[in-house]
Amino acid sequence: MKSPLELRVMQEFIETCTISWQKGWNERNGGNMSYRMKDEEVDAVKQFFSFDKPFVKIGLKVQNLAGEFFIVTGSGKCYKNVAKYPEDNICIAQIDETGESYRIVWGLVNGGKPTSEFSTHLLNHSVKKEATDGKFRLIMHAHPVNTVALTFILPLDSKVFSRELWEMMPECAFVFPEGLGVLPWMLCGGTEIAYATGELIRRFNTVIWAHHGVFTSGPDFDEAFGIMETVEKAAEMLVKVISCGGKRQTMKKEQILALSENYDVNIDKTLLE
Repeated sequence: MKSPLELRVMQEFIETCTISWQKGWNERNGGNMSYRMKDEEVDAVKQFFSFDKPFVKIGLKVQNLAGEFFIVTGSGKCYKNVAKYPEDNICIAQIDETGESYRIVWGLVNGGKPTSEFSTHLLNHSVKKEATDGKFRLIMHAHPVNTVALTFILPLDSKVFSRELWEMMPECAFVFPEGLGVLPWMLCGGTEIAYATGELIRRFNTVIWAHHGVFTSGPDFDEAFGIMETVEKAAEMLVKVISCGGKRQTMKKEQILALSENYDVNIDKTLLE
C-alpha cells in the first residue's frame, strides 16, 4: 500500500464527491460527507498517519466513537476539486479516547479543518452505530434541488413527505420503507441541529433539512448515495406533477402496503395513517 489514496473506500469516497458535484447536489463548498473506517482499512494505511497535531474539541461527546477514524471532507473545500487534489480537500480524523476531541492524522495538507458540520456528522454516526450494531458507516449531506424545493411547498411533516414520495414510484418503498424524517429550518453547524437530526435519524435513515438539504446515512456508499438519488428522483417527479396542475390519480394506501406484503418490505404503516 503506497498511500491512503489506494484504499478502495477512499476511491469510493472521492468518486462519490465527484458524482455528487456533477449532479449539482454539492455546489462550490456546499455539503459534506464522512465515513467511519473499518479496523482493517485503518491498519492498512496507519503507517502514513501523523499523530503530532493537537486534539480539537468537538463540542459534544460521542463516547462510542472513541478511538475511531473518519474520512471527511474539509471545511470550505469544493467537491469539484476532491478528485484532482484529494490530499488538499479531504482528511482522515481520529477521535480521542474521551469521545470529546478529534485530530487530523492525514490530509488537508495546505491547512484547514473538517467540515463545519463535523459535530453533526459525529453525533449522528454515534446514533447510527448504536442503532445498527455498527453496520452504518457513511453519512452524506447534500443540496438536491427538487427535494429542497418541496420544503417550500409541502407541510414540513415526516408523514406527508414519506407518503408523497412513496406515491411517486414503487421503488421508494423498497429504498426507504422506514420513511423520511423532516426538520424545520435550523441554523447549520451547531449542536442544536446535530441533536435534532439525531433524534430523527435513529428511526429514519434520511432526514430532510427544510430549505437547506438532505442528510442521509447508510452502511456503504451504494446504500447512502442510492437513498439520496432515489429521494431526489421522486422529488423531481412530484415537482413536475405539481407544476402540471397536480395529481389526477395516485397509488392508494392499500397498494403501497401490498408492496410490503408481496416483497417482504417493512413499510412503516404509521406513516400512512
